[in-house]
Parts: sequence; C-alpha cells; structure tokens
Amino acid sequence: MIGTFWSLVPPIVAIALALLTKEVYSSLFVGIIIGGLFYAISTAAGFSGFVDHVLQNGLISSVSDAYNAGILVFLVVLGIMVALMNKAGGSAAFGEWAKKHIKTKVGAQIATIILGIAIFIDDYFNCLTVGSVMRPVTDRFKVSREKLAYLIDATAAPICIIAPVSSWAAAVAGFAGEGENGWALFCKAIPYNYYALLTIIAMFTLVFMKVDFGSMSKYEKALQMMSETSEETEERNGSSKGTVLDLIIPIVVLIVFCVLGMIYSGGFFTADAENSAYHNIIEAFSNADASVGLVIGSFGALIVTLILYLARRILTLKDMMECVPEGFKAMVPAILILSLAWTLKAMTDSLEAKAYVAGLITNAQGLKYFLPAIIFAIAVGLAFATGTSWGTFGILIPICIAAFPEVSDPIRIISISACMAGAVCGDHCSPISDTTIMASAGAKCDHVKHVSTQLPYALSVAVISFVCYIVAGFVHNFYIPLAVGIACVIGGLVVMKKKGVAVEA
Repeated sequence: MIGTFWSLVPPIVAIALALLTKEVYSSLFVGIIIGGLFYAISTAAGFSGFVDHVLQNGLISSVSDAYNAGILVFLVVLGIMVALMNKAGGSAAFGEWAKKHIKTKVGAQIATIILGIAIFIDDYFNCLTVGSVMRPVTDRFKVSREKLAYLIDATAAPICIIAPVSSWAAAVAGFAGEGENGWALFCKAIPYNYYALLTIIAMFTLVFMKVDFGSMSKYEKALQMMSETSEETEERNGSSKGTVLDLIIPIVVLIVFCVLGMIYSGGFFTADAENSAYHNIIEAFSNADASVGLVIGSFGALIVTLILYLARRILTLKDMMECVPEGFKAMVPAILILSLAWTLKAMTDSLEAKAYVAGLITNAQGLKYFLPAIIFAIAVGLAFATGTSWGTFGILIPICIAAFPEVSDPIRIISISACMAGAVCGDHCSPISDTTIMASAGAKCDHVKHVSTQLPYALSVAVISFVCYIVAGFVHNFYIPLAVGIACVIGGLVVMKKKGVAVEA
C-alpha cells in the first residue's frame, strides 16, 4: 500500500465522510485510523506498531512539531486579542462606524474582499484578522456566515500565492532547490497563476452582480428573510468607552509586528557570520519561518494592546486577564481540527503519497503541451486529499524543475505556476486544509457548511483554470489564456443569472 494509490485513500475517506455526515472530527479520526492500519499492514508492524504510528509518530509528533506548535500559539494569542478588542468595545465602535459609512450589503462584501487583499502577508493571519474585523459589519448587512467564510478563504491562499512578499513566496522559494533563484521563479509564475487571478475576478463579479449559486444561495436567501438577529446586540457587549481606534490600532500593530517578526526570523536584523552583511528584505522573506514570525508579532501586538487599554482606562487588568481563557476557548475547535488534520497528513506522508504522484507526472512526459493542465489537476487532487498546499509545492515543484531543466523552455514556468495554482485550489476546496479551517474559525461558521457552500464556487474556477492551462500549453503566453478565463467567469455568471440558475442575493 506504500507508494501506491492506496496512500491517498485515508484522506479521501475522511473528506467523503465529512461531506456526507457533516461531522468533521470523527471523519478525520476515521481517516487517521485507516492510514495507521495501512501502514501497519504494509510494514507488518502489528497492533503495537499501529498504535505507536497513530499516536506517537502521528498525533504527538504533529502537535509537538516546532512549526505546528508555533501556529497553535499564534492562534491562541490572536483569539485573546479578538476577545480583548470585543470587550474593550472596539468591535462595537467599528460596527457603528461601518453603519454610517458602509451603506449596502455589496459595500460590506467589497470591504471584506479589499481588507483580505490588503493583508497578504500570511493566510492564517489573513483569515482570523479579516474575520474578527468584518464579521460585525457583514452580520449587520445580513451577509451569511457561509458567504463571509468564502470571501475570507478566497482572499487568503489565492492572494498570498500571488504576493511577492509573503510567507508563501518564501515557501516556494525554499522548494526551488539549489541553483535556482526561488524568489525570481515565484515572480515569473504570478501571471500564469490562473486559479488565483480568476478567483479574485470571480469574487468581485459575484458581489457586484448580486448572485449566488449552489447551497450558498440557500443560506443567503434564508438570512434575507429573517428579522434582526441577536448577533448585533451580542457584538455590542463591551466597554462603552471603546472607539474605532481601539480596534484599528491593535490590528495595525499586529500587521507591522508580524511583518517585522517574519523578516527577523529570516535574518534581516542579523549580520551574516561570513561577510558581516545584513540580509535584504527579499532574502529575509525567503529565509523566514512564518511560524516563528507570527508568534513574535502576535505576542508583541498583544503586549501593546494590553498597555493601550490600560493607559486609556478602558479595561482593568482583571477584565483583560479574563479574556485569556475566553480567547483560548474560542480557538479550541480550530486547534482540534488542525491537530487531527496534521495527524492525517502524517499518515499520508508515511504511505509515501509523493512517490506515487511523482510517478504519475513522470509517465505523462509524452503529453508535453498538455502537461501544465495535467500538473494542475494532479496538484488539485493531491492538495485536496492531503489538505496542504505547501506540502504539494514541496512534492511537485522539484519534479517540474527536473522535468524541464532548460530555463528558456516556456512550458517550464507555466508548469511550475500550474503546480502552485493547483495546490492553492486543492487547499481552498479541502475540508482538512488548515486555511479552510482558519476561514471557518474567522467567520465563526460551521466548518462543514463552509466547505459545502464554497465548493461549487472553487470548482467552477478550477474547471476554467484547467482550460486556461490547456490554452497556455499551446500559446506560451499568459494574457490570451487569462482573457479566455475572465470571459468564461463573467460570461458564465451572466448566463446563469439570466437562466435563473443563480439566486439574487
């Protein structure tokens, strides 16, 4: 079962169960058990080997991994900051400001998209920050939590993968291998990243045309028929002294500190031992450890926030300390799902899914002009099954570079970009993806509902992107396939609306 299609069965079963049962915890657990059984059978490890592999090599190893532990700490600190901003009245004050300046449901959604695009440094940071800031506003204008989760998710990974200065650019640069300028490779691939670019076009088109389709339309329509909910009153609970600045200042400080934390982790402030020269900002982002950077940034922002609220006498020290367990509790569902998803990924890795996928691409060498589209489809499937776009980069980018060693070969950069786009697409669709989990947490939306409502949107763009990569394989430029993709996205929504398939929001 190792290195064969069986290696992808555990995550496929977990995803199928999650979509069928609408229950994610048990579904992930079943996938983990199947992965452990496959490994134990293949290695003749017996029952004790199965238990050790699932618990010690899987769950404990995943949660104690330095990078993963850093992400969990970042989640908790961010949860505490959100609780503080709510208790200080900053969120309620921002809601009052938004009521005066954002007049329509369309405006609330566009503001969410623009904020999501603006926070391009890291997808985790994007999901939770945009959710905490915009949720009171979208609730006020009766944008469903499912729609908010989609807007957050679609401005997380798809934005980070086309932002030259981001944790994702650093990851791709790291996977490029020796002898490659990873950052330059990343920048060259941006115009060919059709999934990310078309996702942005699709979001704006959906909002401006006021259409939704699939199960999303059901939630949007149901919310429009409801009277004022108690959510607005709930968001107003907090200090009456709070102002908009009590929300904006902590968010701005968090952004600045997270950027500083990331370049610090990449050696920006540390002189090179060999030549005493400091890394420039691009090199620092290429070498950055997003986990360490986000923890440093979030802790720094938390300290500044505590000092700010104490100095302004909005909250007492006791009030602020009560937000610590409150913020932690708010993040428990996301932490639990992440821990199980990481464990499932460990099971998949132990079954050597990467070897199986590498073989598929190697066998497709005869279809050179169709290879970008094939790589895109394989990357989608792999990221969807494993729930990790970065893991997919790590598997496929070195394969693409080895398959096309000539730098002048136009198919080379198109294929690498197809790998990146497919990985983001699969990550965007997958219920076991950490970014999808974060988007659900940021919007305070039921996770399975978020996955099922966004899936038709993401798959529609994925199909169009697949066509774009077929065209790109023949024309060897980015603008003709992109024009085709934009025409398909906008034209498709226009036709759907006219035929009544889409429901007006």
